[in-house]
Amino acid sequence: MKDGVNSEWFTDWFDSPFYHALYKKRNESEAGFFIDNLLERLKLPAGSKIADIACGKGRHAIYLNKKGFDVTGIDISESSIIAAKKQENETLHFALHDMRSTFITNYFDAALNLFTSFGYFKTEHENELAVRTLALAVKKNGIVVIDFLNATTVLKNLVNLEEKCIEGITFKIKKLVAGKRLVKEIDFQSEGRPFHFVESVQLLNLIDFENYFKHTGLKTVHLFGDYSLQPFQPEFSDRLIIVGQKL
Repeated sequence: MKDGVNSEWFTDWFDSPFYHALYKKRNESEAGFFIDNLLERLKLPAGSKIADIACGKGRHAIYLNKKGFDVTGIDISESSIIAAKKQENETLHFALHDMRSTFITNYFDAALNLFTSFGYFKTEHENELAVRTLALAVKKNGIVVIDFLNATTVLKNLVNLEEKCIEGITFKIKKLVAGKRLVKEIDFQSEGRPFHFVESVQLLNLIDFENYFKHTGLKTVHLFGDYSLQPFQPEFSDRLIIVGQKL
């Protein structure tokens, strides 16, 4: 982990090759299944302009582009954007950008924030800035989608300790609840050198997101609880997927 008391955990971790190693086997079929279901529900015409906010290396943006959409992805991780840019074409673009700052305004038909790419920040103000970026990015009546964890289910099923062996590295992962945050401490050694990284995600709930929507000119139009788009049930759903429309 980089030194510096003011360093934000995600700027260090997301630019690390170890982050990409640990999460390289994220379920691509699950991602495609979710996006296909979402597109079917949203009925976006082919060629619609979509923003993928916090896009990582662009796997979802690339998939959306292959489905016939004009897609722009942004992310705070320089290494991720460098990798994503290798896939650019006339209707697929990527940019290095912090989602807390306004991006393009009144341009996209939909703005997506997928697979728990939210809740990393320290303050409510920063969360609201991020939602504001999503809201400002879309045209009037445009769609905003935030796909987040369901905090209630996560806490029920929390596994405190686990190990994963990937590419010859044993990642020791400790999960704990600290205040209103889910903290994941990741320890491992590579080439005889110890490494320590932290992930810290706020345990936000539906009321939190409804407040963000209210303050940024969005109204909630759909609530889903999983990637098959079943209705959200606070006590049981795996996910909290909120679809809003710009007023």
